[in-house]
Amino acid sequence: MTYERIRTAQFLLRENRFTAQVLLDGAPVRVHVKNTGRCAELLVKGATVYLAGAENPARKTAWDLVAVEKGPLLINMDSAAPNKAAGEWLAAGGLGPLEGLRTEFTVGNSRFDFHARRGGAPLLVEVKGCTLEENGVAAFPDAPTLRGLKHVRELTALAAEGWQCCVLVVIQMKGVRLFRPNWATQPAFGTALAEAQAAGVQLLAMDCLVTPDSMVLDAPVPIDLTPPEGV
Repeated sequence: MTYERIRTAQFLLRENRFTAQVLLDGAPVRVHVKNTGRCAELLVKGATVYLAGAENPARKTAWDLVAVEKGPLLINMDSAAPNKAAGEWLAAGGLGPLEGLRTEFTVGNSRFDFHARRGGAPLLVEVKGCTLEENGVAAFPDAPTLRGLKHVRELTALAAEGWQCCVLVVIQMKGVRLFRPNWATQPAFGTALAEAQAAGVQLLAMDCLVTPDSMVLDAPVPIDLTPPEGV
């Protein structure tokens, strides 16, 4: 997954969920933030950020903020990137040979990210992008997600009906040693992941090779579903 026309800037402030001010070529510029999550640990004043040129030249903001440096880490924070990179990885055989790979597949009242057939049986893959990191541990979600919780629970039910199901966590950086649910932010999501795994849902966390203008899934990261005391 690649971007066009990458520029380097310095982060100034976040105006709202969708726009921010950065310093580009010595002047403040309003840019589109391609992630509506909090990202408070990433978007700090003075941080080096990377901008991709907007595909629509008529848009009010000419640049998209897609990546940020956090210490030694380069983190892609484009919320659309995980699905794009996951699609390339799946098409290249990341989960084995697949037939009829397609996106946005509806089952019941939910739409899942990918559907294919593997070994003659249907497969659903739901992708979760992860940008939160602390001391080498990646965590999801960075804010409560009712949609994410609903998807995991529905995959658990579908696995019980014989579907092959996978939750693919795309960690949008390289250099983490472990993935955990963010128990402090949404303990119900961690519990749902543990129940999904017990029901036969495949849980997979993959880190990524990230450059200012690209992101590619790279290697699996160990997953720890152990809840903290009191949860």
